[in-house]
Amino acid sequence: MRLRAPREVPPKTSGHVVVAIHDPIAAGLVRRLRTEGIACFVVEPDPARAVALLEAGTASVTGENDDRATYERMRVGAARMVLANGTDAANTNITLTVREVHPQVPVVALADEEDSVDILELSGATAVLPLKKQLGEYLANRVHAGIVEAHLLGVLGDLRIAELLARDTSFVGRTLRETRLREVTGLSVVGLWERGQLRPAYPDARVAPGSVVVLSGTEAQLLEFSRSLPGRSGGSGPVLLLGTGKVGRAAARALKGRGIPVHAIDRDPGVLALVAPDVTQVFEGNAADRRVLERAGLDQASSVLLTTNDDATNIYLAVYCRRLNPEVRIVSRVTHERNVEAIHRAGADFALSYTTLGVEGIVSRLHGHEPLLLGEAVKLFSVEVPQAMAGRPLRESGIGSRTGLSVMAIRHDGHFVVDLNPDTVLPRGGEMLMLGSLQQRQIFNETFL
Repeated sequence: MRLRAPREVPPKTSGHVVVAIHDPIAAGLVRRLRTEGIACFVVEPDPARAVALLEAGTASVTGENDDRATYERMRVGAARMVLANGTDAANTNITLTVREVHPQVPVVALADEEDSVDILELSGATAVLPLKKQLGEYLANRVHAGIVEAHLLGVLGDLRIAELLARDTSFVGRTLRETRLREVTGLSVVGLWERGQLRPAYPDARVAPGSVVVLSGTEAQLLEFSRSLPGRSGGSGPVLLLGTGKVGRAAARALKGRGIPVHAIDRDPGVLALVAPDVTQVFEGNAADRRVLERAGLDQASSVLLTTNDDATNIYLAVYCRRLNPEVRIVSRVTHERNVEAIHRAGADFALSYTTLGVEGIVSRLHGHEPLLLGEAVKLFSVEVPQAMAGRPLRESGIGSRTGLSVMAIRHDGHFVVDLNPDTVLPRGGEMLMLGSLQQRQIFNETFL
């Protein structure tokens, strides 16, 4: 096996992505890039493991990830991107090593500590992703705290994507047709989130109290719509923060910036002291103790935010909090993608994994746009209009019925068309922005490409 391990990428390889270390983010990135037809190679020091990765479908090259010769054999000068995804110290070394080989190749580095961002940028990283900080902020945006507002999820040129928790709005109980949202505001409804599932935005789809409406439109349309919302609704309670590590502290800071009260629970008084400046109250004790939860105000809480780095603990706490307060909104961190379904079954309304955040952040840098995260299993794909579809109306494409993908917008000549209808003509040379899963994208490739 060691003799069979590849020592370099194939000759004339170009436009590929080089990943310094094989980890869950690397595995997710390989799967994502495969659907887009982009080659991805992982550096692996152990030759036997390099062969095992290759046999499992992950292209790998054996070599040390801090050795200049490794990146020369990886042809980083012709690469589309290099990902430094080790520890902060290792990533600094990797970035400096890559810069010795090629001064211009884009290098994206992951940062565990916020203080490491400047160091990695000084080392030559093109972009630095402090994922734990970003994960906390994304989770904080998903809580309900008695404030009716549309949260901006991402920006794509002139297009804005936002989401609105339907609770406390006039949309609850009505169909999308009955809301007359597009007629009144010009915004389009992309879909409806319900317990981790993105439902299609059919006109007869009914909005439930726990639904999250995903919207797309221009900045002016979204601003005008936001002004029409009631703002703060009555009876809002605190957000309970269970897990006060780096992700939890980042979430607490984000919520503090929005003026939302936060009650933090942790067994460790030292950890509570770190989060104390960013929360309203701290409660020392076991979050699985009903008395501690009641003392922290679970029965009045608007949301529970689970940010421990142990999936089993988060699943357990989701079940417990859902039983004690059936109406509370539960937002959870997930470490492993395989546990996403389990956390939703346990009662969580929204979950986001560290891996998904990392993959989407890297892919967005690869394509040159801001990250757009709707949630687990739902991705944003940009696909050139196939020749067979060009010049034909959207209704004749069969994209939705044959693949399950939802066409959100069309980009042509540098402009976005968001007000789509069945008669919208797909332009030759244009791009379709579609939402769906990796499996649905693969079906699209097999069906239309």
